[in-house]
Amino acid sequence: MAKLNIQIAQSCDAPLIASVLKEAAQWLSVGGRPLWSDAEISEMRILRDTSNGLFYIAYDGVRAAGVMKFELEDFHFWPEVQPTTSAYVHKLAVRRAWAKRGVSKQLLSYAVDLARHFGRAYLRLDCVADRQGLRNLYEEFGFTLHSVVEIGRSSYARYELPISTER
Repeated sequence: MAKLNIQIAQSCDAPLIASVLKEAAQWLSVGGRPLWSDAEISEMRILRDTSNGLFYIAYDGVRAAGVMKFELEDFHFWPEVQPTTSAYVHKLAVRRAWAKRGVSKQLLSYAVDLARHFGRAYLRLDCVADRQGLRNLYEEFGFTLHSVVEIGRSSYARYELPISTER
């Protein structure tokens, strides 16, 4: 796949991001693997996050191929991590039309560059522990399993990737 144009989302992009996330959530739910609640991917929640500069959109020309949320803090899944040491990826989603075409890897590469830009030593992320396909994607990219934690009634696999200071 050609290199995507990845840009920080603006507030006006909230409906687009919500539609990408809802498409991914619906696909997972139909496959018997529900992921995000409606509240987690509502336009109102996405609007708040885009207003805070947390979402990025990968464009193939003018069409959105995927999205991700990039944060500099994650006290919920990584409460023990020292502030300013890590960056975090959440809500990575790819439109079905671009599935298995490298969109996730391009978004993750962009997140690595962002983490490096912010001087973070690690890029971290998590996923529901029984999502083997997603875990394989992360491991193939270079992430290593840090731990599996129980939060509420779910188990989450937490992954980390050391960020080199070299470009």
